[in-house]
Amino acid sequence: MTEENAKRRPILVVDDDPYMRTSLTDCLVSCGYCVEAAVDGVDALSRFRRGAFEMVITDIRMPKMGGLDLLKELKGRAPEIPVIVITAYGTVNTAVEAMKQGAADFIMKPFSLDDLEVVVRNVLDRGEEAEATHGETPEPEGAARAAQRRIVTCDARMAELLEFLRNIAKSRSSVLIQGESGTGKELLARFIHRHSPRRNQPFVAVNCAAIPHALLESEMFGYEKGAFTGAAQRRIGRFELADRGTLLLDEVSEMDMPLQAKLLRVIQESEIDRLGGRDPIPVDARIIATTNADLKTCIREKKFREDLYYRLNVIPVRVPPLRERRGDIAALAEHFLAKYAAENGRAKPTLAAGTLEALAAFPWPGNVRELENVIERAVLVCRGDTLRPQDLDLDGGGSDAQAENGPGREPAAAPPGEATTLRDMEKNLIFSTLKKVKGNRTKASEILGISVRTMRNKLNEYKLEQNGLDLGAEG
Repeated sequence: MTEENAKRRPILVVDDDPYMRTSLTDCLVSCGYCVEAAVDGVDALSRFRRGAFEMVITDIRMPKMGGLDLLKELKGRAPEIPVIVITAYGTVNTAVEAMKQGAADFIMKPFSLDDLEVVVRNVLDRGEEAEATHGETPEPEGAARAAQRRIVTCDARMAELLEFLRNIAKSRSSVLIQGESGTGKELLARFIHRHSPRRNQPFVAVNCAAIPHALLESEMFGYEKGAFTGAAQRRIGRFELADRGTLLLDEVSEMDMPLQAKLLRVIQESEIDRLGGRDPIPVDARIIATTNADLKTCIREKKFREDLYYRLNVIPVRVPPLRERRGDIAALAEHFLAKYAAENGRAKPTLAAGTLEALAAFPWPGNVRELENVIERAVLVCRGDTLRPQDLDLDGGGSDAQAENGPGREPAAAPPGEATTLRDMEKNLIFSTLKKVKGNRTKASEILGISVRTMRNKLNEYKLEQNGLDLGAEG
């Protein structure tokens, strides 16, 4: 079981078929999740009243209480808990109805256990996006979920940006949100949706970087039964699910060129073609795209279509990195302190003056996401009621206990040298972290709270390869 999954609450599996119930349970347990099973909707509600769950996965057709009725009950009790529906009998209308009632995703039988794992992981990942609110009225989605989606800011630029987003939310024009990894681009996309006339319609996200290119087209446009080997059931795509709502294309720069051409046609014609389908299907989805890449550079390098760029960039939005809005650091730190103290059942520690100074001076290459990771770790290692600078472990050197205990101690980071700019500090931090983990880029990225792709981009920027330094490998 991975450490990340071990921290989760159980997933509740609901199916009246003993074989399917056991298969689902075994698959999820093998992936490291804790699972509890219910035999029908009534049993599920009883278990739901007695304990907290990370997610619910339910069949549609069951005795006593069907999946859609269970979904309605669960959304009334705990709207923040994601629900995935599974059915062998569902039509497109059933799937759409489930999504409109608040289902996080759906999957149709027959399906592989790999398919199930991908859907579960994607839903949980969407729910964990670091989100931070600036006084907006939360939509009726439950106190816990609303708290996760608050935008915490006291920065004048961010306040102006949020006011701008409220105004443009009323239109249906495409929005392109650009900013570094970890700045909260998806959070702002959801903010636009919540303040738009489409707020009561689906918000559907597609992570273009996480889905293999070979699967992304079918994920976006869907397919008909028999469209290709293994297509045993019709599957509707994300565009159709987002009809009358909002479609988020996260990290759109990762989409390959042939699919970009098809996306351009969909935007121009407002219709999609399912794989294996005969007739085009009209769709009305507002598109919000996000990227941490410079799309103009991608255009020059022939990696992104210029005509698609202008279709997406009708309303351009740039999110400032955390180092350019340092007034938010203290407010965000307090927000994450309260969040993780509550999650771990302990009193919220106070920030020592030296701790605030250390936070304010740090370059934050991973932005808000990195700050959240640092505060979460600090809450867990803090020994008293005051958070000290050493609790932050900003140099990645480990806690005091690790430094004193010898065996199992992680190697100390290399001296950072004289950093004269924020860029130098960021560069030294990344390189010293790579040395500490013996060049493993994936581990270094996890420590810094940034993606492997961001790590790769930073290393390319620094051109460390030309200096003959060991840049490490992903893995």
